[in-house]
Amino acid sequence: MSILKIHPTAIIDPSAELDSSVAVGAYSVIGPHVKINAGTNIASHVAVNGPTIIGKNNQIFQFSSLGEAPQDKKYKGEPTLLEIGDNNTIREFCTFNRGTVQDKGTTKIGNDNWIMAYVHIAHDCQIGNHTIFANNSSLAGHVDVDDYAILGGFTLIHQFCKIGSHIITAVGSVVFKDIPPYVTAAGYDAKPHGINAEGLKRRGFSADSILQIKRAYKVLYRKGLTLDEAKLELATMQLKTPEIAPLSDFLNVSTRGIVR
Repeated sequence: MSILKIHPTAIIDPSAELDSSVAVGAYSVIGPHVKINAGTNIASHVAVNGPTIIGKNNQIFQFSSLGEAPQDKKYKGEPTLLEIGDNNTIREFCTFNRGTVQDKGTTKIGNDNWIMAYVHIAHDCQIGNHTIFANNSSLAGHVDVDDYAILGGFTLIHQFCKIGSHIITAVGSVVFKDIPPYVTAAGYDAKPHGINAEGLKRRGFSADSILQIKRAYKVLYRKGLTLDEAKLELATMQLKTPEIAPLSDFLNVSTRGIVR
C-alpha cells in the first residue's frame, strides 16, 4: 500500500488486499476479507466490509456503506459476497449489501454504472453494465437490472423483480412487476408509457430499429392480446428484427408478470 494514498486516520484491516494505487480517504474503514483493485478511490468516511471485491477505477464517495450484512432475517452470518466491477461511480450515502445463501450468495454490480446518492442495493441483486440509478432509487432483495437501464429518482423496486435493458422509470415510480426491455414506466404502481425512444437514439439505435421496437410495444400493449398471444407474435417478429429478441426472450423468463 502506498502510504501517501492512505490517509493516516483510515483504518484498514491487515488482511484486506489493496492495490498500491488505491486511495483511501480520512476516517474510512476497510474491513477483513476485502479486495480493492487498481485505480479505485475511496473517499472519506466510507465503510467497506467483507467479503467484498471491488474492481478497477471505481470512484466511491463519502459516507457510503459497502458489503454490510444483508437485511434479511434468515441471515445467520454466512460468508456471502458483494462484488463490484470496474469504472463505477458510487455517490454519497449509498448502501450495498452482500448476498444470502438462500439465493445466489452474491450481490453483483457490473461495470460503468453511474449510481447517485442514497441508492440502496439489497442482497442478491444483480446489476448489469452502463446503468444509471438516480438519487434515492432503491432495490429490494433478489432484483435483476439489465444493461443501460435508467431508474429515475426515488424509484422503488419490489423484491424478485426483473428490470430489462434500455428501460427508464419516471421519478417516484413504484415497481411491483417486471419491466420488459425498452419500456418507459411510471406511477404507483408503475405502468408502461411507450418506449424509451430518446435513450435508444443516444445509444445508436437506427430509426428503423426504433420503429420496429415501437411496433413490438404495440403488439405487447395496444392490440388487446393475451400475454401468450403477444409472445407468439413477437417470436415471429424477431426472426426479421434482431432488436426484438431481447424483448421476446425477457417475456419467457419473467416470473412476476410484467407491468401492463
